[in-house]
Amino acid sequence: MRLLCFFLGMLLNGPIWAGHAYAQFGDTKYPVDFSHFEYVNPQAPKGGDIALVAPTRASSFDKYNPFTLKGTAPPALNSLVFETLLVGTLDEPTTAYGLLAEDVTVAADKRSVTFRLRPQARFHDGSPVLAADVKHSFDKLTSKEAAPQFRTLFSEVQAAVVLSERVVRFDFKRVNSELPLIVGGMPVFSRAWGGGKPLDKIITDVPLGSGPYKIGKVDFGRDIQYARDPEYWGRDLNVRRGMFNFDRIVYKLYKDNTAQLEAFKAGEFDYIQAFVAREWARAYTGKPFDSGRLIKKELKHGNAGDFQGFLLNARLDKFKDVRVRQAIGLAMDYEWMNRQLFYNAYTRVRGFFVGSDFEAKGLPEGEELAMLQSLKDKLSASVLSQPVPMPPVTQLDPASGETLRDHLRQAKALLAQAGWNYRDGALRNAKGQAFTLEFLDNSGSMGRVVTPYAKNLEKLGFQVNYKVIDFAILQKRLDVFDFEIISNRWVGSESPGTELLERFGSKSALTEGSGNLMGVQDAAVDALLDKVLSAETRPQLTVALRALDRVLRHGHYVVPHWYGSVHRVAWRSGRFEQPALTPRYYQPEFWITTTWWASEANLKGDR
Repeated sequence: MRLLCFFLGMLLNGPIWAGHAYAQFGDTKYPVDFSHFEYVNPQAPKGGDIALVAPTRASSFDKYNPFTLKGTAPPALNSLVFETLLVGTLDEPTTAYGLLAEDVTVAADKRSVTFRLRPQARFHDGSPVLAADVKHSFDKLTSKEAAPQFRTLFSEVQAAVVLSERVVRFDFKRVNSELPLIVGGMPVFSRAWGGGKPLDKIITDVPLGSGPYKIGKVDFGRDIQYARDPEYWGRDLNVRRGMFNFDRIVYKLYKDNTAQLEAFKAGEFDYIQAFVAREWARAYTGKPFDSGRLIKKELKHGNAGDFQGFLLNARLDKFKDVRVRQAIGLAMDYEWMNRQLFYNAYTRVRGFFVGSDFEAKGLPEGEELAMLQSLKDKLSASVLSQPVPMPPVTQLDPASGETLRDHLRQAKALLAQAGWNYRDGALRNAKGQAFTLEFLDNSGSMGRVVTPYAKNLEKLGFQVNYKVIDFAILQKRLDVFDFEIISNRWVGSESPGTELLERFGSKSALTEGSGNLMGVQDAAVDALLDKVLSAETRPQLTVALRALDRVLRHGHYVVPHWYGSVHRVAWRSGRFEQPALTPRYYQPEFWITTTWWASEANLKGDR
């Protein structure tokens, strides 16, 4: 019957999509009358608490507003306190179901989407969530009062239009099948938040959202507690049943990884995720783990691989020549690092869409080749004539392949072609200026990686400096692109899309506070981003992303790092229970805080 209505609607020039959910490329998994997501326990008890640390660089916070550029907001504030019109799942990559909205309708021409809000939706002060609040949120997030990444994210949305008290429409500048998901994922906050102040003047005003948690006890700048709202309006919704089970979620912030791990062993908090292989192998040991008081596990997942690498700031004159950037990459001996530092725990990152169908391979062919040929005037000849660049593989034995010495010779030749030669004890240009490199870090954890890498770079004549600074200072410098080389990680996506404008688009390269840290300004990249956003089928998206990956890799903007195929996590035993089914796509912190629940001992307050 639903399919019949759908086709009749199309014949009558009605909406192309209408229902309880929206899927970018196909059918939804859960029907309109589903009771709960498969990966939750709908009978999970409410109560107890969990304390954890966020997997971020932040070591403090100084505001309660996660939507502005200046300052640092506490971890998880956005996901626990604010809500969205639609909510995604952990078992579908491009589908979202109604949360604040009970119905989503895409126009027949795909140039707009309309949401009807649930009448029971309420903010924490008891006021209803209305279409005017949705429009207010959109207008504020796309203004200069908000962090610039929001303007990039919503750049293809023309306007939010209030049609009635609980109906709002978003008009699009062009057809883009991802846009209903983009606007559906926009955080919504009350018009009353901040008492009429501009968004960038709302700093420590308590957020007025509609989420399952409110801000509770706070040690400002250090620890924050989120208290579950017993009157939470959405507790019985199918998209919320069995979720957000803890009465209190506490985040603790520490200055560095060492202090964090020792605090975990001492029982100051319950859960931690490890990102350093050596620490996982050597520091997550001892009596707490041997006795079973602390549980250490590697959790499997189906996520696309995370991208991680050293990002070079191509805005700087010294990095503008692609041969220089390629030479810097040739000096990294990843195979030695994996043996000596990482316990062979990692796989080398090759491209920007790690381990997915979107990763470019070999020479371009078929539809990808045709797409690239249409941009021939914007591309270097090597993109079409040469295989996609791969990170160098260093062999110990010259008989089995290229050694580090071979790679350094190649790097030396590339640098000479770019006008940099070794003389007077350093790598110098025609003006006699020495080539300096500064690696910035906020925790010191990359020091053991930079040290051997720096030795190889110094053999080429680079003068290398590794500098550790406070996270707040680092963030300010990144916001204004005041850096040379920075280590960065992007969480993998099963369906990359509009967020890539922020990461690789020419416009964002010129916008302070954007995510285009590398400073990519490439007409071919912009054209391929346009093709990514206009893809109407999964195969079209795949072709466009492979072409994008290829062009970016030929640009040598990064020195690729490594990735793991599991989540390495540890938690205190006896305090938690978890659902029988583990979802396919998840980040462990979000999965644990949203779907786990307190054990009987935890509910009794035993620690």
